[in-house]
Amino acid sequence: MSALERLVAGVLEDVAAREATVSFKEIKARSRDTDNTRDGYQALLRNGCSVIAEIKRAIPGRTLLAADDTDTAPIAHLAREFEEGGAHLIACQTERLRFHGSLTDMKAARASVEVPMFCRDIILDPYQIHEARCYGADLVPLQVELLDQNRLVSLLDRIESLGMTAVLEVRSPAEADRAMEAGARVVAVNARPLLGGDVDKRLFADIAPGLPESTVRIALSGVHSPRDLLTYAAAGADAVVVGEELMTAEDPARLTRTLVATGQHPSCPSR
Repeated sequence: MSALERLVAGVLEDVAAREATVSFKEIKARSRDTDNTRDGYQALLRNGCSVIAEIKRAIPGRTLLAADDTDTAPIAHLAREFEEGGAHLIACQTERLRFHGSLTDMKAARASVEVPMFCRDIILDPYQIHEARCYGADLVPLQVELLDQNRLVSLLDRIESLGMTAVLEVRSPAEADRAMEAGARVVAVNARPLLGGDVDKRLFADIAPGLPESTVRIALSGVHSPRDLLTYAAAGADAVVVGEELMTAEDPARLTRTLVATGQHPSCPSR
């Protein structure tokens, strides 16, 4: 198998193992009996460029949070720091295979803050959507390149039916077209390939102009400074996701505050 096929197989294997413990029928019932969702869509519609602060334990080849994976205290602490810094949303990497994340991490982060929670994972199966809702997700991503069109539409509809916001992640104009055909309200352009490769920050500027004006646009990857945020905003970004830079910052709350102030400054381009 290719590396991408191995990733997909690993995700589906994990899902099957969890479903063997908690049935699909049970997880569906639980997902409809949880706390109300927080409105992530409205949080993305502020003037300027919103900041989505991302929590991740690791990136491929590098550990960012040196702690026991079962200890969620550092996760909760970071979430509070990001909220204190003014982040409009908080993302949490829940993917286990590459980022050592978990749904428990997301649950701990959400319980510590009031802002909406963006689950960051490889979502391939309806089970994962109900599961994400059970653990507090308000926004859920779909990787367009991994899903055929019927599956993409079906999963998007299921996310929205649970009161969450679907974020369709794309890496090419063709994928952006498919996202639009599927009915996406929010599109995230990821400057980093799904597996390996360099960040191409020009990708957002290549794709964003082809999206309808009403589409909320998120820039993923490549934000290391206020200048990067402004560059994305000038190309039409309504929000940026900032992960590694915040995770390695000496003072995460202070850096969050700086980025938020940049995105909300009157000089920052805005729709």
